[in-house]
Formats: sequence, structure tokens, C-alpha cells
Amino acid sequence: MADGEEVAVHGAPEPRLGFIDSRRLMGPNRYFAEPAVTLMPLGAAACDRKAQDAWAARVGSAAAALGWPDAAPIIEASASGSRLAFRAPRDALLTATELCEWAWEQAATEEGDYPFDRAHGVGADFIAVLAERARAERLEGLAALRAAAAARALPIFEDDEEISIGAGSGSRSWPRGSLPSVEEVPWGALNDVPTALVAGSNGKTTTVRLIAAMAAASELVPGLCSTEGVFVGGRATALGDYSGPAGARAVLRHPEVRVAVLETARGGILRRGLAVERADVAVVTNIQADHLGEYGVESAEDLAETKLVVARAVCRSGTLVLNADDSTLMAAAVRLPHAAAAHQALFALDHAHPSLAALRARGGSTCAVRHGTTLVVHHGGEEYSLGEIASLPLTMQGAARYNVANLAAAALVATLLGVAPGVVAATVQRFGALPTDNPGRLERWRYRGALVIVDYAHNPDGLGQLLSVARAQCPLRLTLLLGQAGNRDDEAIAELARTAARFTPDRVVIKELSLMLRGRAAGEVPALIERVLREAGIEADRITSEPDEERAARILLDSARPGDVIVLPIHTRAVRERLTRTLAEAAPNGDSNHILAQ
Repeated sequence: MADGEEVAVHGAPEPRLGFIDSRRLMGPNRYFAEPAVTLMPLGAAACDRKAQDAWAARVGSAAAALGWPDAAPIIEASASGSRLAFRAPRDALLTATELCEWAWEQAATEEGDYPFDRAHGVGADFIAVLAERARAERLEGLAALRAAAAARALPIFEDDEEISIGAGSGSRSWPRGSLPSVEEVPWGALNDVPTALVAGSNGKTTTVRLIAAMAAASELVPGLCSTEGVFVGGRATALGDYSGPAGARAVLRHPEVRVAVLETARGGILRRGLAVERADVAVVTNIQADHLGEYGVESAEDLAETKLVVARAVCRSGTLVLNADDSTLMAAAVRLPHAAAAHQALFALDHAHPSLAALRARGGSTCAVRHGTTLVVHHGGEEYSLGEIASLPLTMQGAARYNVANLAAAALVATLLGVAPGVVAATVQRFGALPTDNPGRLERWRYRGALVIVDYAHNPDGLGQLLSVARAQCPLRLTLLLGQAGNRDDEAIAELARTAARFTPDRVVIKELSLMLRGRAAGEVPALIERVLREAGIEADRITSEPDEERAARILLDSARPGDVIVLPIHTRAVRERLTRTLAEAAPNGDSNHILAQ
């Protein structure tokens, strides 16, 4: 199943038993470096400190009675409600969710919030029930396999169907119900592979693709997962949103993979934790206020802490790569012990950035733009030029500043993974010149004399940067496709519309993302966008609404004139593929691969 298929909290089914959701966090997570469970309670007791403390006391005493390690219960309060979490044994996470739910039911009932069906049982009787369930949940022989894998420094990946040991070309998998003994495992055939995690608000998919391209140019077989799918050696093995644990495991279990590059999205971290416990490099590209109000994330600072969960997986000899230009991210990295303790490398738009200069003085690695013209990597005491910014296809002659940052992040990660500087330089000097390099991300086409830009811009910051690039082309007319998924709150959707209005587009066609309503009524998001555009000064005769995403995009293409710039943020893969076929067929000189490299 794709990582993005789970319904978001907005518009979720009716809650049961006094909580909105109850989850297993099967790897490193926002609260702990180990597996845990979390619950978001409902009702008046959810914000009652006495009820919360009673829950924590029950969890602690029950975990001790079950012989589990210290549960270390955490109570996290936010504007959207409380979230409760505690550490639990990997072999008993389902049982732990029952304990979490029971403890909350009992605590809330004591505070008079609402009565519960007591079929669960109470006290010692229920502890006995939990102990039996934990015994039934535990797989015979799995603890021995974990210990044997750890002794050999091999990763082990677990889900509800499979257990695998090793990674990529050095991995083997078994059904959960048919595990081998330690003696039956072909240990000599197993190994780990270099692994990079890529987190952040914007630029993750481009960065992942760049790193994979650099690895491939080093004659390694890269496996990557992203919001676009799972790709091995450039071939798609699964399509859809695989930016969470399912995508990571698919890459790390593929027998051809020699290096793993894993897009690691906020949703997967919050819903399930990380799939990996060890990575050689982790990078956080940036932090932008997006998806706030979900799973207890209420602010950009909360989001930064969530993204920095990837630091928990960085091995002792590994490196955490950070965007020194992002003050929210850097402040969180100082605040969080697991991030502050990691070896760090930094990238920025200015080589002279004080944090980069200080890190280089300590022997650290950086990547940035020197003298405003040249992208350079500093690593191992040496400095390597990657090329003039204006000549790199992804930058559109330097106008796409955000892609300069993506190039810097990817170049630094690849260098830390051992890719030679010459290979890194050759990759950044060609990547983005063809549509197949980075589909759906700053694709540029000529159509009837207009410049068409196809992108994924899905939040105000991403849209603003994209429209800055479009305006830099000095268009005779700027036209725009605009829409948003329903799981953003009204203010986030309004800010997207206000961002569009600041660039005074000559025409806006508003689309509906019918597969991403996520609890909202059909037409609700387009109506909100249109209202805010009008309030921001966009005249009614410049606004068109067309619910179907493809038809909406084709309205703009059909009205193309020479000198126009047409900006198409497309969020549905099938729609994008049909549109790009149309654009390719209409390319100048009949060249179906034509794209504007600059």
C-alpha cells in the first residue's frame, strides 16, 4: 500500500471510545528513539491534567506489572488537543495500544467525562489479559534473530507481513509466520547498503532524484522512494506516494539496490515513525508552515522537531545535513539533543555564511555559492567547484534560487556518501535538461510560443518561489492553475490564494482535487480560493473555475499566446503524464523530447 493512502485527521471517521486515533510508532519517532504508541484523546477530559496524570500513572504501573522497560509516558498539549505517548516493546506494540486505550478510558471515566463499556476489564484481571495478548503477539525466534543481526551490524526491517535482514542487494526476507532459525539464515550473503534520508517541507523529491542520479553516475544501483513512487536503477517498481515507511522498506528489500535514498515525509514520521534505525546521512531541506494542526503539529517549530526525527537514525560515523539559511530549522537542531549531538554538515546560498565558515574552520563539510556565481563543495579540507550557477539547468539561469539550495543539499549528501566530486559536478551540470530527469518539478516546455512550467508547488512558499521564477521570465501574460487538497485548514488555503494574488496573474483557473477532498465538501476549497483571490484584488473576469484538474489545465493551454508564461501546478500523476504528452507532441521541430534547458 502506498504511504499516502491513509485518510488524514481532517474528515476522519467518527471517533470511538473517547479518542480520535490510536497508533503504533514502529521506529524512531518524535517522542523516542525506540518504538512507541500514541493516542489522541477526545472530550473534556482530553485537556484535564488530572485525567492525563491518571493515564500516565496507569500506563507506568501496568507496564511495570507486565515486565516491560520504563514506559516513560509523555503528555503533549497543543491547540488541537492533547497527544499521549509511551515507549513500548517492539514485540508488543498491538498490546501496548490496548493498554494505552484502556488507561485513557479509565482515567477519563474517573474524571466523570463519560461512561465506558467496561468489557475490557479492570485492575489485575486486565493486566493478565494484556500479558496473554503480549505472549500471543510475540513471534517465536524473532528476538534471537534481532540479536544475531545486531551482533553482525545488520539492519532488520519488520512490518505486519514480512521480516527482512540486511539491506538492498544484501537482504533476505521471510513471512512473519515462517521465520528461520538463526542457524538457517545465510549470514554470509547479507550486508547493509549506504542509506540517506531526505526530509523537509519543500524540495525533497528533487533532492532525492539528484542524489540517486549522482549515485548512478558512480555505477551504483540507486533505490529511491518519494511521493512519486519507488524507483530502482531508474525503473519504477511502484507508483504512488511512497514517502513513508512502506516506501523505505520496499527500497531496502529490493535485491538490486546498492545505495538507498529515502524521501521521508512528515506524515509517515507522525503516523508510524521511521522505518530505519540507521542511516549514513540525513538531510533536512527547509521548514515551511504546512500541514499544521495535524497529529499535534501546531507550529513551524513543531514541524522542525518532527522533520529532525531523521537525526535519531544517523549512525555515529554519519552526518546530519542542514540548511543554514533556515533559522527555524537551525534553532530546533540546537534545541534537540539528538540533532545537536550529531556530526553536522551545512549548506546555504552564500559560501561566506558565518555558520558555514565556522564549520569549515572546524574541519566540517559545506556546500554553497561562492561570490554569488559558483556552487562549491568543501569537504575533507578541499574545495571543489561544481559549476557556474547560471549554467546549471535546474536553476533557470539562477532564477530558481530554491533549486540552487536543492543542488547544494544533494551535492553535499552525495559527497558524504562517497561520490567523487567530479561525478557530482558532472551530474549537477546536466540534471534538469530533460523532462525525465525531474518529472513534475520545474518542467519547462514551449507550446504555441508560450513557456509552460509544470510543477508540484503545493504550499504557499513553494508556489511563491515558482511564481517568482515565472515572473523573472518577463511574460507578456502570466496565467496560473490553482488548487489545494482539503486537509489544509482555511487559513493555509487562503494564504495559498493570497500568494498567487501577489504575483498579479492575468488569468487564474481554479481546479478541484477530487481525490484529495479529505473530508471537505465538493466545491468548498475552490470557493474559498476564489473568494480570497477576489478580496486580494483579482478581478472576477480573470478567474475561471473548472473542477476537473486536466480540463482546467487545458483551458490555459488552449488560450496560450506567444510570450505567455503558463504555470501549471499539477498534483495528479496521470493528469501530468497526459498533459506532458500533449506538450511533447507540440514541441518545436517535432522533437518529442524538447525541453528548455535554460
